[in-house]
Amino acid sequence: MSIHIHNSLSGNKEEFHPLKPTEVKMYACGPTVYDEPHIGHARSAYIFDVIRKYLVYKGYKVKFVRNVTDVDDKIINKAREEFPDEDLNSSFKKVAEKYLKSYHEALKSLGIETNGIIEPKASEYIPKMLTFIQRLIDRGAAYVSGGDVYFDITKAKNYGKLSNQSLDKMESGARVAANENKRNALDFALWKSAKENEPSWESPWGKGRPGWHIECSVMSSDILGDEFDIHGGGIDLIFPHHENEIVQSEAAGEKFARYWIHHGLLTINGQKMAKSLGNFVTVKSFLDKYKNADLLKLLFLSTHYAHPVDYTNEKIQEARQALEKITILLDKITNKNPCSKIKNAELSALKNKFMAAMDDDFNMPQAQAAIFELVNAMNKNINDPGFICEGKALLFELSGVLGLQCDKPGDKDISKEEQALINRRNDAKKQRNFSEADKIRQELEAKGIILEDTKDGTIWRRKL
Repeated sequence: MSIHIHNSLSGNKEEFHPLKPTEVKMYACGPTVYDEPHIGHARSAYIFDVIRKYLVYKGYKVKFVRNVTDVDDKIINKAREEFPDEDLNSSFKKVAEKYLKSYHEALKSLGIETNGIIEPKASEYIPKMLTFIQRLIDRGAAYVSGGDVYFDITKAKNYGKLSNQSLDKMESGARVAANENKRNALDFALWKSAKENEPSWESPWGKGRPGWHIECSVMSSDILGDEFDIHGGGIDLIFPHHENEIVQSEAAGEKFARYWIHHGLLTINGQKMAKSLGNFVTVKSFLDKYKNADLLKLLFLSTHYAHPVDYTNEKIQEARQALEKITILLDKITNKNPCSKIKNAELSALKNKFMAAMDDDFNMPQAQAAIFELVNAMNKNINDPGFICEGKALLFELSGVLGLQCDKPGDKDISKEEQALINRRNDAKKQRNFSEADKIRQELEAKGIILEDTKDGTIWRRKL
């Protein structure tokens, strides 16, 4: 079955036809590295990681680029804050390196793939940005004004086609700041002249630094070519960032991206996440509190990527209950024999259901539902070794596509003290001292050990 993608550019769900039949070239806007990564960053990285994984699962070779903005006003301001006595030309690099490292550590702690991802930095691409800007000037699509270089929006074709806005409407809402040298309110900076004591680079138009929008056009075309398959990012980037990418790339003579994928944003208890509201949740603070990355992923999976997702403690508890269904099942399974091919018709149907969901605009909630149908089917057939063997292999296969680490449900070690309590409870049960057995069970639960009595004896699992 073919993959269908809701293309933000057309507003329609379209059958996916990559430029090459066995290869997909994909670009996603990455982080601006000036602060600790939060769970909104995690959602964006996770969504595109799952999309990449599924494309690989379908047999494509995927070339995936995720840029890093390491030259930006926010980074410079952070450098002033963290290194007030140091030269900004060196301190802004320290800030960028520090928070890029934090971003990588956050992705690793969540089990989000970083190996094989191409991750260009804006600061490394400035010479190629200068060449690109000069091409726009030579083609009459950009102009120099007061040491700045601006894109001339009057030379853009179909400006507003991604955000579905008319040029007249955008112009009526735009304003030119007093210190800007624009001809038109919607013109945007490709190169910004240097400010005193700020990081800058030499250029044909004087010392300065690049504008934000230019970096993605330059990096994507350099690595993926003038035309590539998928460009992605948050819905908040549609205008002006992605809109500006399109017009400057097309003005430079490039075809640019064919399919645009935008994900919804994350809120906290119905509010925008902000430090000023006291609801800023970093990846580290989440994992410190809940210990398990799959809980956050299951929250993300509960909502289609294109829609906003609201983070609440109640929803994390729902994710915990869902994850426990998997870990309880895996604790019951003793068959460790490998099964390489699925023969059972019910299991094949569940696999097809999973793939049909992902083929339909990467419908992760429906794909997740297929996995839990598989869990239910395995519980019903728990005494069928063949079904369980094939089902376990399929469970790991499909959950792996969604980046879930359910094969590592938690700490499998148990202390001598905890094992002694389990032994004491078993002895109490044999002696029919059920009140003592219940007391010990409660004591173990307080320690995070959940017991389950089965026909084969008592098994335990660590509470999530």
